[in-house]
Amino acid sequence: MSRVDNKLDLGAVRGIVTSLNTPFAPDQSLDAASLRREVDHVVDAGCAGILALAVAGEGTSLKDAEFAAAAGSIVDANAARVPVIVSVSADGFDASLKRAQTAREVGADAVLYQSPVGCAPLDLQDRIEALAEQGPGPIMLQDLDWHGPGLPVDVIAELFETVPAFQSLKIETVPAGPKYSEVLAATSGELHVCGGWAVSQMLDALGRGVHAFMPTEFEAVYVAIYRRFVAGDDQGARSLFEALLPFIAFSNQHIHVSIRFFKMLRQRAGIFETDACRAPVPELDSFHREEALRLARIVPRLLELAAAG
Repeated sequence: MSRVDNKLDLGAVRGIVTSLNTPFAPDQSLDAASLRREVDHVVDAGCAGILALAVAGEGTSLKDAEFAAAAGSIVDANAARVPVIVSVSADGFDASLKRAQTAREVGADAVLYQSPVGCAPLDLQDRIEALAEQGPGPIMLQDLDWHGPGLPVDVIAELFETVPAFQSLKIETVPAGPKYSEVLAATSGELHVCGGWAVSQMLDALGRGVHAFMPTEFEAVYVAIYRRFVAGDDQGARSLFEALLPFIAFSNQHIHVSIRFFKMLRQRAGIFETDACRAPVPELDSFHREEALRLARIVPRLLELAAAG
């Protein structure tokens, strides 16, 4: 029985839960056809789930109608093959509640909500419960702090004990590794823990017992790394991960570089029609673009290494 009766048990999700980019047409409108191709691509790559309209998906740039259309297209294209988690983080909690309701209406399985900086524990508890009531039910809390430790571990443990809808935590803090271990220990390994931005420490996270990972792009490579590790092929997992590191080193300079680079790769793969992004994501400068193109040319070799295992 899940922690939320008759709902998805997020705690059972293992592996790669890719965070989708959102494709736009040259006129900045939503490109639903490319979005559907992206869903098919990541499911075919072996992902265990989909995270939609989060930071990588430029979700906060979407108007309400666009958000509903994108979420609906993703759920429809997925056709219940893997769980779909929709980010409802927005400017203002009322907007998040509205997005949670939309996520439920289109048939999403769960929602992701970013804990606001400085939010009091009781207020955060109230927010999670309200989102569970308005949305599909299960909640993944995003513990995002680009420069610091994020939510206190004792607050996380207390929320897990008192709020049944709180099933999963996406940790994106600095440093991430020790926090993975602290949260897992504080919840006796029962809270589902995901890694996100700290994918450059994926092998460290696997060793610590992290349950799932939420990168963007290179789904087949991440799936292969995860499967090799789980199968006991530590050296195979490490070799493939080390081949991926130059791409991570480039993309993880900044979230905007990541979004622009991965959209360029989606376009080159024939998944996206364009690599268009919305403000505030800037164009790559000439040096970044030259390096991005160099890396793009060696993607086929990386995919061959992933398939060879």
